[in-house]
Amino acid sequence: MARPAGRSGLVDPDLAREVLRANLVIPREGLATLTWGNVSGLDRARGIYLIKPSGVPYDELAVEHLVPVEVETGRVLAGDLRPSTDSETHRLLYLSDPGLGGVAHTHSTYAVSFAQAGRAVPMLGTTHADTFNGPVPLTRELTAAECATDYELNTGRVLVEAMRAGRGPLDVPGALVAGHGPFTWGTDAGTAVEHSVVLEAVAEMALHTLALNPAAASPDHLFERHFTRKHGPGAYYGNPDREVAGAGA
Repeated sequence: MARPAGRSGLVDPDLAREVLRANLVIPREGLATLTWGNVSGLDRARGIYLIKPSGVPYDELAVEHLVPVEVETGRVLAGDLRPSTDSETHRLLYLSDPGLGGVAHTHSTYAVSFAQAGRAVPMLGTTHADTFNGPVPLTRELTAAECATDYELNTGRVLVEAMRAGRGPLDVPGALVAGHGPFTWGTDAGTAVEHSVVLEAVAEMALHTLALNPAAASPDHLFERHFTRKHGPGAYYGNPDREVAGAGA
């Protein structure tokens, strides 16, 4: 495999390691098949994001394969590897909100099922509300013209539309592209792909819940309590100075 050159001083090595780790979560958690899916991470100070190269198998992926892309222009800054075909979607999301530092895209089974069915993922329980302060929205369908020209950029545009129609990008850190699949985001690459893991789990739960009871519903005040105990100025979940593997409550 060709290896990028001329990266010295251009790419933050800590960011590169973080983006690699985040990409490797996708196969580990079963969020994609073959080479599907990608994660990027942003160095906003340098105006660069790193993203998985197009079509590279996860078991071959290394730090030096990650592709540095200029946020303002979409220009590849080093090497001879092409970035993910979804790179322009990532780029537009970064340009849309200064709080975003990571973007993830997967083809996970349950989230894709909702996208293909043309349905948002409804908020039916507290597992959902712990991370998403509202339904995970569904974008509008892209027009024939939007698919014919600048398709990936237009995918970003419909995601931004859905994002801005909700409570805010970090309150509902993901959306489904109609007929396509999920994109999630966060303050960094690791958080973005963690949101992908959560989205797949709550989409599976929602599908089973709706199968058992199509009219299932719980009160909004319960959802609000679960979201605010983990997010915002009154949050009290966890131990911020200590990471505990597998902690769930």
